[in-house]
Amino acid sequence: MNQNFIEELRWRGLLHDAMPGTEEQLQKELTSAYIGFDPTADSLHIGSLSQIMTLLRFQKAGHKPLALVGGATGMVGDPSGKSAERNLLDEKTLSHNIAGIQKQLEKFLDFNCGANSAEIVNNYDWFKNYSFLDFIRDAGKHITVNYMMAKDSVKKRLESDGSGMSFTEFSYQLIQGFDFYHLYKEKNCLLQMGGSDQWGNITTGTEFIRRKASGQAFALTTKLITKADGGKFGKTETGNIWLDASKTSPYKFYQFWLNVSDADAKNYIRFFTLLDKQVIEELEAAHDKAPHERILQKALAKDVTVRVHSELDYLAAVEASDILFKGNVADLQKLSEKMFLEIFEGVPQFEIDKHLVEGGIQLIDVLSVNTSIFTSKGEARKMLQAGGVLVNKEKVQTVETLIDKNVLINDKYILVQKGKKNYFLIKVVQ
Repeated sequence: MNQNFIEELRWRGLLHDAMPGTEEQLQKELTSAYIGFDPTADSLHIGSLSQIMTLLRFQKAGHKPLALVGGATGMVGDPSGKSAERNLLDEKTLSHNIAGIQKQLEKFLDFNCGANSAEIVNNYDWFKNYSFLDFIRDAGKHITVNYMMAKDSVKKRLESDGSGMSFTEFSYQLIQGFDFYHLYKEKNCLLQMGGSDQWGNITTGTEFIRRKASGQAFALTTKLITKADGGKFGKTETGNIWLDASKTSPYKFYQFWLNVSDADAKNYIRFFTLLDKQVIEELEAAHDKAPHERILQKALAKDVTVRVHSELDYLAAVEASDILFKGNVADLQKLSEKMFLEIFEGVPQFEIDKHLVEGGIQLIDVLSVNTSIFTSKGEARKMLQAGGVLVNKEKVQTVETLIDKNVLINDKYILVQKGKKNYFLIKVVQ
């Protein structure tokens, strides 16, 4: 094998648990392993990125990665780490979601490299014609209720709020265990990997293989990614950070990584990039000498944005960032309307009639009468006199400033900045 996969996870701080014998098996021969992905949306988000990178590292270590998209289990719902039962998806929605996820996985894994080529499998393929009676006869008799009840994921749900859990959810670990058994039999898959919250489900699979096939299989889990301040990783005020550019723009994606804390950057650059130990340690040393330059964050943001999107998307995001923080009106005019709106997504917006601008209008009126950027003309005048208002990145020099069509960005926008951080977007409409 090219490298020690488990040692790689260990130095990166990712390894949580591995069943005895796992490391020896991986050192002995090319091994197939799978990770399951939940098709509850047509895109994965960065919460899944750690597991995608685990499969990528596994392949780079010379092994064969299988990505399982849960077309069948998506109809059931995994109770692990959940406090309530989720909504179940219909077959049409699941098919759409699976197609989107498959397209994303193909950007990371090599599906044409010989013996260790990646594969995508869908458990709906082997469950769709399996009757309930056949399943409980073939699978149910091999795992006892006592064994299933002892799992932490089940215990926590039963103890959480007294509402219990449905049989549908309770059966999830049996279905996931059967997935492992099926891949063991059909694909010679000897290892299942996942986040640490999946340990119970994964070991049910190894037990299933032992009891039903008298075989030996292995389990490995990685640490769940958290933020240093205890907040949930990958969540922002506007929701998930998606891998799909139509759900989270490359600019917003880049900004997420660029703005992580120093403590998180030191972890995330190990978790989410393929940079080697020496390079990371050199980056850390440079960062520690000049934290304000955000060297770690910039390296992290570049690596992940290029991998998830493209080099061009990364360069465009860097240019847009430079314009936002250092640019002038000429730079703003260079931006496409799409990029301009992506940068200022979520900024308060106002609309004013085009005829007001065509004849020229006092800025002070725009700020207070035609919009509510300021609550009164008096407040606007005071801020203008203090030099605290910028229009299209340029400081307003006089209270008598006029706004006309020559000021417009992309022939329809005016960017107002009140103080250092408060942005407002005015759209000129017909």
